[in-house]
Amino acid sequence: MTDHESRPPGVDPEADLAWCHEAVQGVSRTFALTIDALDEPMSTHICLGYLFCRVADTIEDANHIPPGPQADLLRTYDAAIDPETDTDIDTFRSAVDEWLPPREEQSDDWIVVDEAPRIAAAFEELPDDVQEAIIPPVRELIDGMAMFVERHADSGGLRIDDGEELEEYCYYAAGTVGTLITNLLTRGEIAADRRQQLYDTAVDFGLLLQLVNISKDVYDDYTEENNVYLPAEWLAEEGVDQDAVVDPDNREEAATVVSRTVSHARSFLDDAERYLQAMPLRHGNTMAAWGVPFLLAVGTLRELRSRPEDALTDRGVKISRQEVGAVMTAMHGEGGDSLRELRELIAAQPYHTAVSNAD
Repeated sequence: MTDHESRPPGVDPEADLAWCHEAVQGVSRTFALTIDALDEPMSTHICLGYLFCRVADTIEDANHIPPGPQADLLRTYDAAIDPETDTDIDTFRSAVDEWLPPREEQSDDWIVVDEAPRIAAAFEELPDDVQEAIIPPVRELIDGMAMFVERHADSGGLRIDDGEELEEYCYYAAGTVGTLITNLLTRGEIAADRRQQLYDTAVDFGLLLQLVNISKDVYDDYTEENNVYLPAEWLAEEGVDQDAVVDPDNREEAATVVSRTVSHARSFLDDAERYLQAMPLRHGNTMAAWGVPFLLAVGTLRELRSRPEDALTDRGVKISRQEVGAVMTAMHGEGGDSLRELRELIAAQPYHTAVSNAD
């Protein structure tokens, strides 16, 4: 990512927006793929909505900020994007200043927090109905994160208690994003039954993607952010304490809990697929934008089922660049296999090898 923009936010709206699109490339490879696969104006709408969420996510994950100030920052940020309050984004930026790393040491995530006024300036250029679609689910996400920080303030990091709390956390972190997407897609005329199906399954799409991330990132979440999302109750059933989740002596038992989380994630696959099939392709929306992360989730679940123990080490679990490229080619191509056929192929073996074998 390039250096910080020299112009103040709001002076040049086109430059602000260009900066936002570039920023996404640095903070999330997966969401960057989605945004690149969308047409305008949906590409910009999702870009800005995602960056709003990313600011909150970075603060929630910041283990150098004590829980009290962390929750206060999230509450201030929530007020800053609430059009009904007098708090503005500069108030939030001032509040977060003492917790920002020095500019030369900022990661891409912290650059996004630093430049929150630029994101807000770009957002203010959007039509009113778009702003009204994005703000409520983003505020719900922020409120949920603040609530979890306060709930686990004595732990020094998040420690999910049981399966119910795991699903609650995933709702705030990602189910809200499913609602955001649906709010954007259902603007204007749309059949009532289709609208209902979208809202009935939107959260499941978000839960699937979040549970996949939780399943594959156990090691990084614990070692880098001091967060344990594998429920204490599930780990205790295997004789493992949450703070020993990545201990090599507990590898086999903790891997059983990773597998249990993977099975829970798989329970959302059908509804997530139904959500994609019901999506209207309008406002710049495309099937490839959301089909690619769905299919990559299917592939990641396949790998996790075969080697859950890798999620507990610095090896991690990910699918190959070759498979990512093959999935993207399939989703962006004309004709070919349907989403259901692709899902079944990828669940069985890496897609690029399936294609090679078919040839």
